Amino acid sequence: MAVVDELLRTEEDGTISFGNHKLAAKAKVEDYEHGGDLYKVKTYKELTKLEKNGMFAYESEPGTSVNGFTETENGVAFTVEGDEDAQITVGLEEDTEYDVYLDEVNAGRMKTNLSGKLNISVELASAGEVKVKITK
Repeated sequence: MAVVDELLRTEEDGTISFGNHKLAAKAKVEDYEHGGDLYKVKTYKELTKLEKNGMFAYESEPGTSVNGFTETENGVAFTVEGDEDAQITVGLEEDTEYDVYLDEVNAGRMKTNLSGKLNISVELASAGEVKVKITK
């Protein structure tokens, strides 16, 4: 896997990839159309943030590169890459329980807060990349 040089792109399978955790300076792409929605990404080594139609979708500290990001009515799935362990927040349905899988291992059931945000920690320093799946 590699960083997303374009900062935000559509993959052949219909998913999106975004972020570049190797950038020293902040970079962004706005008004990127995908599937009838408008996306905005801000990324660099300290932070990666994705918005969909002006609403929060994803954030990581430090910055990460995300490949194959897909959303369904039941959750999200993506592969995340970074040089350091990351705190990741995803935007989902508010006050809802989700099962979190990291590299296909059940990390437990977690509940979103009233704004629909779910926070997870992902160990990337030793792994390099981790597959994340969050489902109702």
